[in-house]
Amino acid sequence: MDELSARSDADGGTAVVSLLGAADLAFARGDTSAAVDLAARGADRARRAGLHGFLPDAHTVLALSALRQGDMSVSAQFADQLRDYALLGRTAHGPSQCAWAAAQLLEVRGGPASAAQLIAGIATDDRLLLELLTSQPTAAAWLVRATRKLGDEVLARRVVAGAGALAVRNPGLCSVGAAAGHAAGLLDGDPDGVLAAAAAHQDPWAAASAAEDAGKFLAARPAERQRAVEAFESAADGYAGAGAPWDARRVASRLRALGVRRGRHPQYAGRSGPDAGTLTNTEAAVAELVSQGFTNSQVGERLFISGHTVAFHLKKIFRKMDVASRVELTRAWSRVPGASREGARAS
Repeated sequence: MDELSARSDADGGTAVVSLLGAADLAFARGDTSAAVDLAARGADRARRAGLHGFLPDAHTVLALSALRQGDMSVSAQFADQLRDYALLGRTAHGPSQCAWAAAQLLEVRGGPASAAQLIAGIATDDRLLLELLTSQPTAAAWLVRATRKLGDEVLARRVVAGAGALAVRNPGLCSVGAAAGHAAGLLDGDPDGVLAAAAAHQDPWAAASAAEDAGKFLAARPAERQRAVEAFESAADGYAGAGAPWDARRVASRLRALGVRRGRHPQYAGRSGPDAGTLTNTEAAVAELVSQGFTNSQVGERLFISGHTVAFHLKKIFRKMDVASRVELTRAWSRVPGASREGARAS
């Protein structure tokens, strides 16, 4: 009986590892829907088999996929959980990835300062930094941006040095080389270097991220406006193709600032049905963020609109969803088809 139980545990562990590995691959190629499905199945198998050490890995994929899709209700649920996993050492597999995911979620919710402890913890620990840059090369550019927002150039340079050293040791890994070039270009303010990284990235989301970064550098130079537009257009298309509507909408806002309007905004994930079906994409995004407790000004910052515009959208949302307050909106929004399904995945 003990032998049968051991064999069952081993089989269960193999199935969990297989599902989570497939989820990682799906996320890397930009198929967030498949990543969510595989990670949710992996988490379910892990719980049923009592293999709770795998849950942080599953939750990391679920959280990053939700963030990329713009589903803030799910990503917010994971932020504190992943932070605790990382800080308390409750994950034996990929602790750096767990910390990185938590840092991204916390930054979105409360700005870089709220994730400072995790960011510094990764960037100052040689083992964690190497582990993260090996498994998630795109983390290099994010860490450079985050450390510079915190005003810590020393940490930014440390990340770039780590990414560069990893690329030198692994010349055959295109993703590692592209990530190192992206991080170095960010540190140096070199749009051409970042564009070269965008062309080298094999991950479609990473390529879009590099194109956006290059566009920001170019947009600051009046003579380079057309190149900035081209970079942002490439980023918007890349994000849309990688299942990242949140990022695509941000780039569309950057294009509008340059006088360029794209015809259609990407959809936010997980929100449709009779109660919310009449909402526009922007109204749905506002409802999502308000239901998470963000103020009008915080919602505006995330959607690149003014707080007054958020208030205007809220009036229309209240009317369309037949609610009279933010509290009632939060309750109604939690019952929108898709919300309960995503909530189940987060449990």
